[in-house]
Amino acid sequence: MKKFRNIFGGIAAAALLSSCSVTLPMTVSNASIGDNVGKSETGVVFGVFYLNGDYGIKEAAKKGGITKGIATVDERTQSYIIYSKKTLIVTGE
Repeated sequence: MKKFRNIFGGIAAAALLSSCSVTLPMTVSNASIGDNVGKSETGVVFGVFYLNGDYGIKEAAKKGGITKGIATVDERTQSYIIYSKKTLIVTGE
């Protein structure tokens, strides 16, 4: 019985620590892509509560030094059991 609990505990720990990551394109414009890349990150609890109030394209563009135009916007989501990490990735000049 003790061996069964150890195996079950190991499986439960692996499930809690595992994640799935997906990156999807959100939008594209006719602005030139350029070399600048900016990222905005936030944590999301229960799929509803965003932990970064400044999360968005504006913050990502500011962090990347993009002033002329945003060419692409991608969103990466890493999902855990009750927590997700979202990252907006913008490119432009």
